[in-house]
Amino acid sequence: MNHTLPAWSQEVIDRYSSGSAGCFVLHGNVNDRMLLDLKEPRLGTLGDYLSEVLVPRFDVVLSYDLGAGVRVERGREEFAKWSDGDYPLAPLSAMRFLNSYLIYVRNLQAIGAASPKVAVIIKGAHLVCPSLPNALNYDLHALASIWRAWASEVDLPAHDEAVFLLSESLNDLHPLVAKNPAVAEIEVPLPHTDQLSGVISCLAKTCTNALTEVKDRPDWENWAASRLRGATTSAVEELLRRRHFDRDPISETDFGRLKKELVERDCGGLIEFIEPDRSLDHVIGLDGVKDWLNQDLELWRRDELEAMPMGYLFCGPVGTGKTYLAECLAGSAGVPVVLLKNFRDRWVGSTEANLEKIFSLLHALGRCMVFVDEADQALGKRAGGSGDSGVSSRVYSMMAKEMSNPRNRGRIVWILASSRPDLIEVDLKRPGRIDVKIPIFPAVEQEEALGLFKALCGKRGLKLSTEEWQKLMPLLPELVTAGGAEALAVKALRLVKTGSHQPLEALLHVFQTSRPPIPVETLKFQMRLAADEATESGFVSPAVQAILDQ
Repeated sequence: MNHTLPAWSQEVIDRYSSGSAGCFVLHGNVNDRMLLDLKEPRLGTLGDYLSEVLVPRFDVVLSYDLGAGVRVERGREEFAKWSDGDYPLAPLSAMRFLNSYLIYVRNLQAIGAASPKVAVIIKGAHLVCPSLPNALNYDLHALASIWRAWASEVDLPAHDEAVFLLSESLNDLHPLVAKNPAVAEIEVPLPHTDQLSGVISCLAKTCTNALTEVKDRPDWENWAASRLRGATTSAVEELLRRRHFDRDPISETDFGRLKKELVERDCGGLIEFIEPDRSLDHVIGLDGVKDWLNQDLELWRRDELEAMPMGYLFCGPVGTGKTYLAECLAGSAGVPVVLLKNFRDRWVGSTEANLEKIFSLLHALGRCMVFVDEADQALGKRAGGSGDSGVSSRVYSMMAKEMSNPRNRGRIVWILASSRPDLIEVDLKRPGRIDVKIPIFPAVEQEEALGLFKALCGKRGLKLSTEEWQKLMPLLPELVTAGGAEALAVKALRLVKTGSHQPLEALLHVFQTSRPPIPVETLKFQMRLAADEATESGFVSPAVQAILDQ
């Protein structure tokens, strides 16, 4: 097996070999398993990968973490010339110890003596030297100063020395390090399809029972990897080993469900991962909007990515089906929908770390759509309130940067939904972030409302003749939304199922006795907000405009 190195590790090699960097902060997917592509491929930790794949020519490789302290990963005899094996455990003492050894090696070089090549790996750097704003912790700041000195040492490569700080998130790392321009910050992403393919091929030797139903497919490793993309190597390994142990082979139809389970578990509830089972054909009405979206999808299929919008804003009164339209759009595109959920956290830096994790997942998925409901609340504000320690403004900054990243065009499509688009920061709605703003209105004409009720009642088995529907026409609610129509259909079904009414009688009763779920003036107010946002005049029909002009 001879796979090419991942892009991030090649970047480390290039920057070190050129002499432009010797201290690296590797962040992101640093706790995952890695494929060690040696003569006998196997899986190991990132520390194993660094020691065996990236820095094999170093004579001495030292590591440190809070639990194990200082360890000699390679070159024990060489290191013993300087230390007798009594290694400190406390973080600051350990960093001073390691720093003294790096200085000792440079002094050997200065006098012309033989000196080893040394690499230092700090595991869990965000735990060793965390970000604690305004903390008067002098030991912590002293430790950060040592790391900053390593980062600022431009001659590390010239001295045959390298330092790797492994952190799950940059925002969890002490700012003297994370914000130091001399540090080479490199993200370790989730595995791409080719890397997962190598992992599956490696595991196939010992997990035969898990893969018996897919191994007959041509190029089955890549096929399976493409369907699990977005999951971590650890999650895939656990899945295959457990299925092998249970003698429970994975079928071709299992992959969509398993991917959803693995991705959601890896993200710890930060997102909901949806494989849509509906398409734009399931949307009732909105013919002009569907035509526009179908044209965009055709561009996507033809890889005309430069003509694709960066994102959409679906705006309109509550209950008009904004979430449903987003799922139907993704279903027609044949890509997963990622719903952002509880990424905000009360702990300082945790919200930003959660967003980093989400963005890493989005980059690994390939093409996907990101749905942000209640975007006026979720996306933060340019000027955060005094009570949130600036979290809102930092969320805004991170979202704005990610949404406008030109490399994401055609790969990550953002879909924002809001009934109050006026409360979303103007910069987040500008072209280059949200290119198409689509208003979604209630049914404003009787025929439109009738079609909505026919579809929703028919879906629930409430069958009426054409003549019966005509009797109901004068009673149809004004400005009915999809959500409101569905609620009325459910009420009518309840009356039928309890045996007290026939379908026509049930709908007559519901229309005559039910009150509007949302005041009409509130609906009209939200309709005006949506119409003002529309990027195309054709998105606002003459019938809607006539109501807004009243």
